[in-house]
Amino acid sequence: MAGRLQGKTAFITAAAAGIGLASVETFLAEGAKVIATDIDEAGLKKLKGAITHKLDVTSTDAVSALAKDVGPVDILLNAAGWVHHGTAIDTKEEDWDRSFDLNVKSMYRTIRAFLPGMLEKKKGSIINIASGASSVRGIPFRYAYGTTKAAVIGLTKSVAADYIRQGIRVNAVCPGTIETPSLGMRIDTLSRQSGKSIEKVKQDFVDRQPMARLGTAQEIAWLCTYLASDESSYTTGQVHLADGGFAL
Repeated sequence: MAGRLQGKTAFITAAAAGIGLASVETFLAEGAKVIATDIDEAGLKKLKGAITHKLDVTSTDAVSALAKDVGPVDILLNAAGWVHHGTAIDTKEEDWDRSFDLNVKSMYRTIRAFLPGMLEKKKGSIINIASGASSVRGIPFRYAYGTTKAAVIGLTKSVAADYIRQGIRVNAVCPGTIETPSLGMRIDTLSRQSGKSIEKVKQDFVDRQPMARLGTAQEIAWLCTYLASDESSYTTGQVHLADGGFAL
């Protein structure tokens, strides 16, 4: 039985860990040809079955060059991002700028690079990883992060509206708190800064989830697979929550 993504080519950013990695593995299992990119070359080397490229999504030249090299794709999954911890007062300008460059402008770069090829095919699915911490819900100490993820939702809807009659679908996925290496690093940092144990800091994250557990990268990858497939062919410009009730 053919997979749901058989015959499709997918380009995935931040593919070496977390949601990106789970999506690579799931897309491959569903029959897609996957081009996996990340700045983490060591992480990329562990991937089996994908075509891998080192890519810094904050470089317009690098994104444009790689897009030209790999050619047209059917699916673009923008998973790269960075979580800054801070309020309006203690967020430095460089943290604000980095948040926008990595969380929003990276998507501007990849969409501009791959959209022309999708338009030639008159078909394509773009999936942008946003967050429950965005225009969906305000979260303490997520000033820059929440602002940028709200921008991702706006970007998603704008591109969807512009190209809806040309066969392009664009959707945003808003995860709740997902157990990933990135979250592990944040837990470790917050533990050192607060003096709390790692177990207590992790429990604080769990406690803010109404489902009383963290989500998994695989659960987000399943949703991304649906949005990448023809099963979602009538779905575009939407914000898809996979958050364990975080937004309730």
